[in-house]
Amino acid sequence: MYQRRFQRSKSKDVEKPFHIPIHDKNPQCNFYLLKLTLVILLSGNLLAFIYSTTVCHHNHGSHAVPLWIWGGSDLRYESNLDINWEDIAKVIEAMSDGNEVQEIGLLNFNVTEINRWKQLTPESDHIVLHLDYVEKNVTWDSLYPEWIDEEQEGEVPICPYFPKLEVPKKRLDLITVKLPCNDDENWARDVARLHLQLAAAGLAAASKGYHPVHLLFVTKCFPIPNLFTCKELASREGNAWLYNPNLNVLREKLQLPVGSCELALPFKPKEHGYSGNVHREAYATILHSADVYVCGAIALAQSIRNVGSKRDLVILVDETINGYHRSGLEAAGWKVREIQRIRNPKAEKDSYNEWNYSKFRLWQLTDYDKIIFIDADMLVLRNIDFLFSMPEISATGNDATLFNSGVMVVEPSDCTFQLLMDHVDQIESYNGGDQGYLNEIFTWWHRIPNHMNFLKHIWDKDDEEEKETKTRLFGAEPPILYVLHYLGLKPWLCFRDYDCNWNVDMLHEFGSDVAHSMWWKVHDSMSELLQQFCLLKTTQKAQLEWDRMQAEKGNYTDGHWGIKIRDRRLKRCIDNFCSWKNMLKHWGEENTTNNGFGHQRHLP
Repeated sequence: MYQRRFQRSKSKDVEKPFHIPIHDKNPQCNFYLLKLTLVILLSGNLLAFIYSTTVCHHNHGSHAVPLWIWGGSDLRYESNLDINWEDIAKVIEAMSDGNEVQEIGLLNFNVTEINRWKQLTPESDHIVLHLDYVEKNVTWDSLYPEWIDEEQEGEVPICPYFPKLEVPKKRLDLITVKLPCNDDENWARDVARLHLQLAAAGLAAASKGYHPVHLLFVTKCFPIPNLFTCKELASREGNAWLYNPNLNVLREKLQLPVGSCELALPFKPKEHGYSGNVHREAYATILHSADVYVCGAIALAQSIRNVGSKRDLVILVDETINGYHRSGLEAAGWKVREIQRIRNPKAEKDSYNEWNYSKFRLWQLTDYDKIIFIDADMLVLRNIDFLFSMPEISATGNDATLFNSGVMVVEPSDCTFQLLMDHVDQIESYNGGDQGYLNEIFTWWHRIPNHMNFLKHIWDKDDEEEKETKTRLFGAEPPILYVLHYLGLKPWLCFRDYDCNWNVDMLHEFGSDVAHSMWWKVHDSMSELLQQFCLLKTTQKAQLEWDRMQAEKGNYTDGHWGIKIRDRRLKRCIDNFCSWKNMLKHWGEENTTNNGFGHQRHLP
C-alpha cells in the first residue's frame, strides 16, 4: 500500500527525491499505515490458525492440536494407533489393481497423517472430510435402552441424532477412516466409533450409479461385523481393513434406527407383505446334549407349519441325540444336521453352559442367506416369515443394552463363524453363555417388537392389571403374540393338567395355566407318532409327584397341588423300570438336584 501511495505522490511531485525515508513523508499517515499492515498480517495468521485447528478438530488423532477458546477436540474420537503405512500401501494396491485411485476421502486423521496420505498417493485428490461430533450426552445406554414403550402411539421414542458427513462434489473412490479402539473391555460399545462407521457408510451409500466405493478402516479392533460383513472384506493387512460393500444392502441397513431406541420393525407389521427367496431362507434350532428338548423341537416345528410357513426347517444336533430321537425330528419336518459341539472355554465341566457355544454352528449354514433362529422351548403362534426381510442381528431386547438370542435373524457366513471362534478365549460372556458372547460381538443390533419373543413370565412387581394383560396375551384367540417363549419348567415336562411351575416356590413367576394350555393345544394337533416323543420318563413322573407333595406341605395358596392328575402319560411307561411310586419312596432332597431329571430341568 505504501509503494502504491509513493508512486502516486512521485508522479505529482517529481522534484522530491526517490530515496526519502518513510518517516520523512507524512509521519501521522505512516503510523496509521503501519498499524493497518500489522492488523492485516495478524488477521491472516489468525485465520490460518483457525483453519488449521478446524482441520485438527475434524481430523484429530494421536497428535491433535488443542483448540483454546474456539473449542476443544473430543477425546472420544481420538485414536492413538500408530499407522503402519506399508500395510496401507498394500491394501491400496490390492484395491487399485494397477490403476490410480482418483479421489480419496479422509476422516478422523490428524494433519501429519493427512500429509502422509498425500505422499503415499501423490496422484490422487485428497478430500478432508469434516464430521461434527455427536452430543456428549449421547451414551450407549441412550442408544440401547433396556425398555421402550413399543405400543405407544403418541410420544413415539426417538433415537439421538447423529451428524452426517456432507457429500463432497467430487465422486469418491475410497473413504478411509481412522477408528478409535479404547483399551478397555467395552470398546465395541463406543459411541464415537459407531458414529464414524455409520457416517462413512452413509457417505458411501450416497454414491450414485454403479460406481464402486471402497471403505478403508484403520483400527486394531474389528469393524462392526454386521454393518461391514466379512464377505465384503476385500483385503486386510494388520490394522488396515478394506471393504468393497454392496451399496444397495448398505442403503437398506442405514434406513434402520441408529440403535434399539426405536423399533426397527413396526409393532404391527404387514405379515403378508414379504415374499423373499423361499429356497434361501430357513428356520433353525439346535439340540446339544439334551434329548429332553426333542419334544419341544417337534412342537416348535408343528407350530411353524400350523401358521402356514413353507420355509425349510433345519435342526443342528450332536452325537448325543440318538437315532430314535432323530427319526422323530425328521418326521416333524426338521432337516437334521449333525455338528461337532463347541465347548465354552470359560464354562465349568458338566455345567449347563459347557457346550452352548455350539450355537455358533448356525453361521455355517451357508446354503441359506437368512436364518431365523428359534429356541426349542418356543411356539410360533403367528406367521413370522416377514422377519427374513430384517438384517443380522434383529432380536428383541433382553437386559440393559443387550438382545435376547431366543429369536434372532442370522446371516450365515463361514468367515463370521471364524470371527466368533477367533475370540472365544478373549471375550467374556456376561452370563457365561452364548447369548452373552454374541452380544459382545454384535453390539449393533436392531430391535423387533417383544411380541415376537414374548416371555412366559409374570414379575412379582407386576400389578393386577399387568398380570391380566399378560394372561390375556398368552391365550388370545386369534393369537396376538407371534412367538411365546416358555421359561421355567417346560410344558412337556409337566403334567398336562396344569403348569408345574406352581409347585416350586422359586418358579412361581413362570407359572401360567393359560400359556401352558396353549402349548398342549399345539401338542394335540400333532400326530400320535409325534406325540410319543413327549412321553414322560419314570424319573420325571417321580419328580413331578415329589414337587406336588412339597407344595402341599408348604400349603401354597394357589392350590394347584390339589388338582387331580388325569394326564394319560402317567400310565405310559417308556423305561425298563416303571414304578415311579416305588422310586418316590426313596426320593429326597438329593434327588431334586442330583438325579438325571434334575439336570434336565433347563430353567431359563
